Amino acid sequence: MKKLLLILVLLFPVLTYAQKKDKTPSTYDLLIGTYTKGKSKGIMVYRFYVESGRLAYLNQIEGVSNPSYLCVSKDNHFVYAVNEDGKDGGVSSFTFEPNLGKLTLLNKQSSQGIDPCYISVDEDRKNVFVANYNSGNLTVLPVNKDGSLKPVSQNIKDEGKGPDASRQEGPHVHMAYFSPNEKYMLFTDLGTDKLNIYRYHSSDEKPLSPANPSSISVKPGKGPRHLVFSPDKKYLYLLQEMGSAINVYKFNGGDPKEIQSVDMLPAGFKGTNGAAAIHISPDGRFLYASDRLDASALMVYAINKETGELTFVQRQLTYGKNPRDFAIDPTGKYLLVANQDSDSIIVFRIDQATGVLSLTRNRLENIGNPVCLKFTSAE
Repeated sequence: MKKLLLILVLLFPVLTYAQKKDKTPSTYDLLIGTYTKGKSKGIMVYRFYVESGRLAYLNQIEGVSNPSYLCVSKDNHFVYAVNEDGKDGGVSSFTFEPNLGKLTLLNKQSSQGIDPCYISVDEDRKNVFVANYNSGNLTVLPVNKDGSLKPVSQNIKDEGKGPDASRQEGPHVHMAYFSPNEKYMLFTDLGTDKLNIYRYHSSDEKPLSPANPSSISVKPGKGPRHLVFSPDKKYLYLLQEMGSAINVYKFNGGDPKEIQSVDMLPAGFKGTNGAAAIHISPDGRFLYASDRLDASALMVYAINKETGELTFVQRQLTYGKNPRDFAIDPTGKYLLVANQDSDSIIVFRIDQATGVLSLTRNRLENIGNPVCLKFTSAE
């Protein structure tokens, strides 16, 4: 009996550590990027409760101009935001305290582009990457050890145009997104109907260099916008804004091969449309994509894990105008959609067996042009 008690005493710290290590967080912080042309004054932070899908206000940082897209460092201690201010486009860095939802400005740098609309940071927090939409260039800003930003170290300007003279008169870089192993940086160009592919070497002064192939093209006039990889890293899903379509590729180690194209619009649809955001559920079984303007809907697809192909599941209205962005909570139980022109964030429950969305009573009103949602652990 004494031996048994001794074993239990010795094992208790190990068991306790394992339980803490394996414990799934029950609360998350939701960071909300906005346009500050209306009610919003900057970036807001809400606490999200997984058990109920409820949101509670935590904090905000004011005086940040048009922080329309955000990214969070892997260690959860820093947040980076674009300042989508036309020719005065900038990038801001912040420290972040998850327990309080508190953001503190570190510094701001020029993005060396017009209307920066997307930002990402590598896992080692060595560089930040910015897509400047109206100037059609991708810029790289090194990161200091304290999380602040250095000036632009590399500026890549795309070339060309597309068939739609009103929207594709020149390059329009829309997203800068890493491959899962961070060997490649992929950036979409709505203006030239291309997905550009560059190799990434974090230690180089100019860390990006063209891969082989250096780009792939989509059907003219489709306007590629955002992309996402499957959790198993095999497949790439490319959302086309102007065409409201999704192209599916086998990634092939940086040499994507198209295997499917899916039209997001329902038969007979009439009106304006503009696909916006695309994400995959944490278990890799379902893909979700938003369509804006008159469409104002979320599309749900089941993913065939063997082939990567998509099968239609549901078209769900967003109960608001212009669903610019959405986010799936890390447990895969809820999807939150930001309706930019309705100043609202709507919470949907996800049926984890079917992927189907259902409306909950949880929502945020009077947010002020919400355009980016990012979940991060609050624990």
